[in-house]
Amino acid sequence: MGWMHTARFLTTAAQLHHLPPIDVPEIAFVGRSNAGKSTCINTLTQQKQLAFASKKPGRTQHINLFSLGKQGVTDAVLADLPGYGYAAVARGAKLRWQQVMVNYLVSRTSLTGIVLLCDPRLGLTELDEALLEVVRPRVEEGLKFLVVLTKADKLTRAEQAKVLSITRLHAGGGEVKMFSALKKQGVDDVAQLLWQWAHPVRPAAEPEATDDSAPPAGADVAPENSDKNSL
Repeated sequence: MGWMHTARFLTTAAQLHHLPPIDVPEIAFVGRSNAGKSTCINTLTQQKQLAFASKKPGRTQHINLFSLGKQGVTDAVLADLPGYGYAAVARGAKLRWQQVMVNYLVSRTSLTGIVLLCDPRLGLTELDEALLEVVRPRVEEGLKFLVVLTKADKLTRAEQAKVLSITRLHAGGGEVKMFSALKKQGVDDVAQLLWQWAHPVRPAAEPEATDDSAPPAGADVAPENSDKNSL
């Protein structure tokens, strides 16, 4: 959790080509407007206004980057993508941002993982399913993927268990976790998972193979054609 609390604003961009190249793991937060994306980011980082929650959902049309790392050294970046699917946004703006997001999710080389925020009372919507299809090839190649079901405090335990089971069936191999900013449910679990994404454990190097048939160093080796009866 202490690592998440180091989050600080890095930059904002209205176009994909305005984003700076990143040489550390980048984790993107995406989701429908009103899914609780900004609240989730602010809760994880313990900063009330790090991710801007617009009073008019869907009107924020920038990709915002936040750097993470202790002692001012950036070892990962969070990307807050604009919310999608809000009805009040003009159709042209919707289509433009959908294309920007698709291009980002498909081509951003530093992208290490995606966190999809969903309201569990609605489940995965048609737009969420479309996003899953877009990222599926990259997930199959190793891109990390997590569905965070926000506003878990609105559901009973039985309802949470049911929506978890259903969402896991449609998550395309990604992980699914319940989350409540109000009750702090799932906060530690999500933070720990993001840490693991940004700091993968490298497999230990295998020892070099040795020839067990070789004699130990310094041992005398008899010539192959030596006469066993000779003195």
